[in-house]
Formats: sequence, C-alpha cells, structure tokens
Amino acid sequence: MGMEYEKIHACPNDCILYRQVFTELRSCPKCGLSRYKIKDGDKENTNEVTKHDPPSKAVWYLPITPRFKRMFVNPIDAKNLRWHADERKCDGLVRHSADSVQWKNIDKQFSTFGNESRNLRLGLALDGMNPYGNLSTNHSSWPVLLVIYILPPSLCMKRKYMMLSMMIYGPRQPGNDIDVYLSPLIEDLKLLWDDGVEVFDGFANESFQMHAMLFCTINDFLAYGNLPGYSVKGHRACLICEENTSYEQLKHGKKIIYLRHCRFLNPFHPYRRLKKAFNRHQEHDIAPIPLTSAQVYGKVKGLHVDFEKNKRKVTVTNIWKKKVNIFLSSILVQVRCATLYRCDAC
Repeated sequence: MGMEYEKIHACPNDCILYRQVFTELRSCPKCGLSRYKIKDGDKENTNEVTKHDPPSKAVWYLPITPRFKRMFVNPIDAKNLRWHADERKCDGLVRHSADSVQWKNIDKQFSTFGNESRNLRLGLALDGMNPYGNLSTNHSSWPVLLVIYILPPSLCMKRKYMMLSMMIYGPRQPGNDIDVYLSPLIEDLKLLWDDGVEVFDGFANESFQMHAMLFCTINDFLAYGNLPGYSVKGHRACLICEENTSYEQLKHGKKIIYLRHCRFLNPFHPYRRLKKAFNRHQEHDIAPIPLTSAQVYGKVKGLHVDFEKNKRKVTVTNIWKKKVNIFLSSILVQVRCATLYRCDAC
C-alpha cells in the first residue's frame, strides 16, 4: 500500500541523525560515540562493528505525504476533509476550528492557501511517555502525532484519523535537542507548504495541488518550552509575558509562584477589584502584548547552540536557549497572537 516507515539511526547524545550526509558514518562526528551498540568485553573500535549490529539509538519516521494521499483517494474521507467548507453551520458561534480567529487570520494573510478548502491544517502533538507502564523504570519515549483539523469535530480526534508520524525512542527525553529528531517531519511540512503535492480527490474525481500547514501545537508546558527553545522555569517562565512575568518567590519553600492573572480579564471585570482573593492588590494594568517575529529574531539571532547532551554551548546569555526552527517559529510566534497559547501563569 506504500505506507512504509523509516528507521533512522541517531547519536546517543542527540547530536545528529544518520541521514543525508551522515548516512555512511559509523560514529558521531561531534561526540565520537559509536553508531552501533558495543557488547560488553568488545573493544570500542567502530571499524569492528558491522551494519547488522543494533543501533545505539533510533527514531522511527512514518512519511506523512503518502498517508494524506491515501485519505483523499477514499471518497468518504475526501468528503469529510471538505466538511468545514461545505456542511459546517456558520452562525457566529465557535463550532469548529474554522470559526476561530486564528483560522480567519491565516485565510486573510495567505489567501492562496485559504482559497483551497482541501488544504490541510495540522496540529502537532508530542509528549513523553513510559511504554513499560512501570513508574520505577527510567525510560521516556516520545510519540509525535498529527491531528487533521479540517475534519468534522466528531472525527478529528478519533484514533483512525490521528497520525503517528514519528516515534522518538528513549531512554532519555530529547529535551531541547528535539529539533534534531523533528528534522524529517519539518522537511516534509516545508515541502507541503511551499510546493505542495499533486493529490487525487476520490470524491470530486479530480487531481489538485494539496498544501498543508502546521496550525498549532498540543503539548504540556515543559514540552512547549522545548519547541521554541524558551526557558519555562524561573522568574520569566511565561513566553507571552517574558520580562513582564509577575512572580513571587516564597520565603521558606523557595518556590516560585506567578501572580496578577487578572491582567488578562476585561478592564471592568469585578475580579480586578478583589484583593483578598488574589495578591492583596487591585489590578489596573492591561495584559502584556506578545512578541512579534522580528522581536523574537532579535533576541535569538546571536545564539549559537550545539545540539548535544551535556555539552551544550551557548555563546550569549539569554533566556532563549536556542534558535527557533524557521518553520515552527512562524507558527509559535505569529499565530499565537490569536490567544490560542497561554501559559500556566496566564
């Protein structure tokens, strides 16, 4: 059926993936660790290790383009993929993601993309899990899922339509080095956004040029910090507020708590006048304005980060830990102004 997968070897220190220019290497060019597992008692000589030996670390990638093509070939699925444009009830209420401000802003900013109702808008969901079901086992594998948001609300979260695009095998979490593992997926997403692919629509009996975009991300707060490379711990843990994050460090427990959530309410909300229920002060300030793409680029353009566990070198002291991926930055910075992204403090 053409629904294949790729097993890509990875460096144990998350430096590189053995693909493209690194395909034939037997050891990591950055840290020098062997690409394959070395048995106990054997010499640590990479020349003695053959390609039949198990890799030290691997990631499984399931190409997304053939799977999208397979969905459009099915007339029933092809009809469901245009439900938001043909059958959705438009009465001013938010019944589907197409009713959101973010969706409308994308259609306005990228009119060519928005004019084709069959273009895909995807949600990227990732988080770590323990596949062994034992909390005492120190292991963390990261599945990367894609959610198709142009489907009806009753189908988009069904198991049948949620695509496992990548499985990052443990035992340690990738952390900020997750950019290394996401590179195959990002390359396919860039291709679908820039050039698109020719797809046959089984419902309309015609071929069209399908494009796709990353509409949003779904993850917890810690994984959210790994994607854009922002430090989500400490005094400035909010990616939206940044320097304007309101915090207070407890005197005895040294725990940091975040206050002044009422700034995000409307100016005349009664909660703004409550003192005892919050931080003993009335709130009169307005919510901080999220950073623009140009502002974020100005903060990260001087950063140089080597993706490698335990040997990360950052030349500039900054709360941003790495440069945001070019493709992800357009989503995490520009689109988040539609208020889909809010931190725990906000």
